[in-house]
Amino acid sequence: MKIPYTFKKMKKQTLLVIAQAIRIIEGYEKMGLRLTLRQLYYQFVSRDWIPNTEESYKRIGSIINDARMCGLIDWDSIEDRTRSLRSHSSFKNPKEVLRAAAASYHLDRWANQECRVEVWCEKEALIGVFARVATKWDCPFFACKGYPSQTAKWQAAQRMIEYQNAGQSPVLLYFGDHDPSGIDITRDIRDSMATFGASVFVERLALNKSQVDEYAPPPNPAKMSDSRSKQYVAKYGMSSWELDALDPPVLMSLVEDAVKKYRDLDKWIEVVEQEKKDLAALKAIPFAWPRLYSYLVKNESELLDKMDERILEEAGRRYDLEVACSGYDGEGIVQAQLGGAATFCSECGILLEGDGIDIGMCWDCGEGAS
Repeated sequence: MKIPYTFKKMKKQTLLVIAQAIRIIEGYEKMGLRLTLRQLYYQFVSRDWIPNTEESYKRIGSIINDARMCGLIDWDSIEDRTRSLRSHSSFKNPKEVLRAAAASYHLDRWANQECRVEVWCEKEALIGVFARVATKWDCPFFACKGYPSQTAKWQAAQRMIEYQNAGQSPVLLYFGDHDPSGIDITRDIRDSMATFGASVFVERLALNKSQVDEYAPPPNPAKMSDSRSKQYVAKYGMSSWELDALDPPVLMSLVEDAVKKYRDLDKWIEVVEQEKKDLAALKAIPFAWPRLYSYLVKNESELLDKMDERILEEAGRRYDLEVACSGYDGEGIVQAQLGGAATFCSECGILLEGDGIDIGMCWDCGEGAS
């Protein structure tokens, strides 16, 4: 949606950048994808329209911001995947929640597979790309935000152990930058899984040097302040490359190819067919809701009465059992269950009240209090 909130006179060169941005955005929208600002920036860099510098990134951000404020670029065309609104679900009526329940019904496609696959990405800004393809293939996905926390790794290891106990082989597909830390995160995940007792195959799908050679993403200087830079530079040189620079369709195809490699298609189809049968039954329920509701209202009082009877019967049974096992009378048990301070006769076990407590004697049998 293009909504102008202000007007700004722009130079011809700025308008050219906006036109180029719109061309890129429209190309991705045809594929059903939305870009982050950083991904849009890398599209400019990869086309040699701008240099790969921090100044260029800030300039693109400023131009896109002005273009949206002036109503030249759709507000929905650029997304921020690091910030999202969360709220409770709400429904207009019971019939609507029944429809929602049917729509959300889903069988685990991997429950009967030999492998169990998860998709991990170093950057949260890219999770939208991976979410789309991972959801399609029913794979859990996770944004590491750099090095995963110890808590996140331990929790992941517990999931992997559960997969193993179910007779499955856990597989973790990892995507990260090709820089000193981005390369080392793969090692860190492998070591942590082993430390926490999980046997996991961690496959680094991107960004790898072979992909850098094939797709030629724009290079960045390796961060020499990184404690892992010496080893990295010795092996790869002074350049590094960001995962964001790869086109989303390339990243998505890497996930799809890997998933197809680890899944058994026949078992997958079995689950899909069972889900279709279940959904057919579930989708019929909302249409039967008016009759179901009438039945419940008509029989509500009778159902509640029967429930009360069963509750009272069970309470009575438990009460008699406790009396029989305790040696005390029921009155004393009730008092004890209520948590009050109680005094009982040491002989017959009856609860002492009133002056019986004061004089320490049971009026029923004449013995002292316990």
